[in-house]
Amino acid sequence: MKIKIKVVLFITMAFHLVGSAQNVEGEFLIQPYLQDAEPNSIKIMWETSVGEESIVEWGLTPKLGKKTKGIAYDINFSESRIHEVKLEGLKRFTEYYYRVKTGKVVSDVFQFKTPPFASDHESFKIVAMSDMQIDHNNPNKFSEVVNDGILQYLEKEFGGNLPSNLAMVMIPGDLVENGTKYFQWKEHFFNPAEKLFSEVPVYPVLGNHEKNSVFYFKYFSLPENGTPAYAEHWWFKDYGNTRIIGLNSNDGYNNSRDQYEWLQKLLDETAKNEEVDFVFAQLHHPHKSELWIPGEEDFTGKVVALLEAFTTKTGKPSIHFFGHTHGYSRGQSKDHKHLWINVASAGGAIDNWGEFEGRDYDEFTVTQDEYGFVMVEVDANQQDPKFTIKRISQGNEELERKNELRDSLVIFKNERKPGVPSVISPNNETVDFTGTILKAGDFNSSFSNAFHAASHWQVAESNDFEKPIFDSWKQYENWYYKENRQKGDDLTDEETNRLKSNTTYYWRVRYRDQNLNWSDWSTTATFMTNN
Repeated sequence: MKIKIKVVLFITMAFHLVGSAQNVEGEFLIQPYLQDAEPNSIKIMWETSVGEESIVEWGLTPKLGKKTKGIAYDINFSESRIHEVKLEGLKRFTEYYYRVKTGKVVSDVFQFKTPPFASDHESFKIVAMSDMQIDHNNPNKFSEVVNDGILQYLEKEFGGNLPSNLAMVMIPGDLVENGTKYFQWKEHFFNPAEKLFSEVPVYPVLGNHEKNSVFYFKYFSLPENGTPAYAEHWWFKDYGNTRIIGLNSNDGYNNSRDQYEWLQKLLDETAKNEEVDFVFAQLHHPHKSELWIPGEEDFTGKVVALLEAFTTKTGKPSIHFFGHTHGYSRGQSKDHKHLWINVASAGGAIDNWGEFEGRDYDEFTVTQDEYGFVMVEVDANQQDPKFTIKRISQGNEELERKNELRDSLVIFKNERKPGVPSVISPNNETVDFTGTILKAGDFNSSFSNAFHAASHWQVAESNDFEKPIFDSWKQYENWYYKENRQKGDDLTDEETNRLKSNTTYYWRVRYRDQNLNWSDWSTTATFMTNN
């Protein structure tokens, strides 16, 4: 009996010693992920349970051959370490192989691809998604969006390897439920997406759920080209012909004059930069939200105004990506080639129709209470650059969708004006002052695929239209609360409001195609109301 006890004790001690040795050797807590890619450099980060050594072995083939050392730093007042290595001297728009090493802990071999110069005119793709903080009723949703969604979609649509299919991942906030909880970064954000982030650089901005946590700033090494006192709160990154701008819309920063002035100065510089064709900004909070009005933020409205003015001044189309509301929305500014795109939800519980206070805004064409991600395909054709937006949906609790295309839009940099609409009636006639129907001619365009996507009508008491008494903007689609409120409207007529009696009025109309190109205004017609 005693002998048996001794044997059991010996075996237990042996297992304990082996376990201790394994702990000393360490393990990966977070697999390698990519940051801050440039045509000639990239940063690679990872986290281990112990160990100071930070080595990346890399090369143009799986045999690797080169070695670069970096730094390690504390993350949680424990033995675990984040490692950061910057590879330099790389060739632009080139695929590389790499693996990371900390002591005896060695990763698999992964790949990445460096960005091109703008002058290379290389096309590329971006994924934008947000609000993947865990929903405890559906805890695996973010993993599904990445692994069953993004990775399977890219493989099916484009084939080939991941770094050739995707340039970067943009995330406008709410990466985790509570940014101050250390375990959530590993378990809820990095681990589910490790197959994606190990081969494609990820660029987030702060949402409200990050709580301005020190973990956010330790886990990411973002471009430090914002205001020096606010490193990594706002920044920009160029990829080919596109400028990506990250902003902080959270309390304490959304009223920052420093951020607003930095953005204004950056856009002024971008206006003069002939290599930049498009500007994509991302920030967490919406300016307007059809599913959840309380989530709206005035600061975002100020950002939208700056981007609209920039786009109209320069002819360079722009987007602001956002989240916070857990559903997809796509809108567009009335007078500018600027898109409003909510790229949620990649994991957070859906804000279902009718669950919160909402509003049908003129700007939004499509709103869907669904999980998914947004694919942006940038065509860098030197003569006619364009980008395509695609919403790829995973559905919701009521209806599952498997990488279903639910919305798409193409935006050209070059102007492609439709023909000027003709005015039909009323024209030099008297109408009832209680209201009249404005009628215009059919849509026409010299571009074969263009179709009639919006109409803008104005009525005024003077022919300069400085103060219209009737101003109506209608789009060919208005999906709100699961129905198209514009169904059956061919956009060639519009009923006015009640008018003053015995008064002369002037009216005009312009047409827009689905690529956000407005025609010139029609000739001005006139009519008089009766008594």
